[in-house]
Amino acid sequence: LLVGDALQSLAFQLLAEHRIADEARTQLEMVKILALAAGSRGMAGGQQIDLEATGCSLTLPELEFMHIHKTGALIRAAVLLGAACGRELQQNEKPGLDRYAKAVGLAFQVVDDVLDYDASTATLGKTAGKDSKQGKPTYVSAIGIAAARRLAEELRGQAHEALKGFDARSRRLGELADFIVLRKF
Repeated sequence: LLVGDALQSLAFQLLAEHRIADEARTQLEMVKILALAAGSRGMAGGQQIDLEATGCSLTLPELEFMHIHKTGALIRAAVLLGAACGRELQQNEKPGLDRYAKAVGLAFQVVDDVLDYDASTATLGKTAGKDSKQGKPTYVSAIGIAAARRLAEELRGQAHEALKGFDARSRRLGELADFIVLRKF
């Protein structure tokens, strides 16, 4: 927990101390992106929902809301921070990157839930089945293992669809979406 707090503070420090963007306005926008992702409307808010939901079952929309505001918020922020300082990026391309980020953020969590359900502790490098044992709501508990796997693939497709029109510039983002969904750990 303390390491996460320290790294979050370090991210703000880096944004404040280093000239990352060409304009101060862009740098301030980047601080805002990170603050929203980390705060009550982002990771902290999503984590609060997660803590309150322990022992409860959530509907699919409730589960998505929680994860969009938890892990998904940080993944989205990483993409949006890159977009904010991208010099070759056109303004009309940013919504596509936002759709991509939302899809991979949710896909990451869906796959995490699938792996927690059916991978070994040795493969994961953490205790397998921990979420279930702790009564955490997961995509597997909400919709089943087969539907969770299908959802991960659908989100992967949405991520790739959001990148259409970016040509070769988005190759690595597409590879990242593939890695997130196809990973075994």
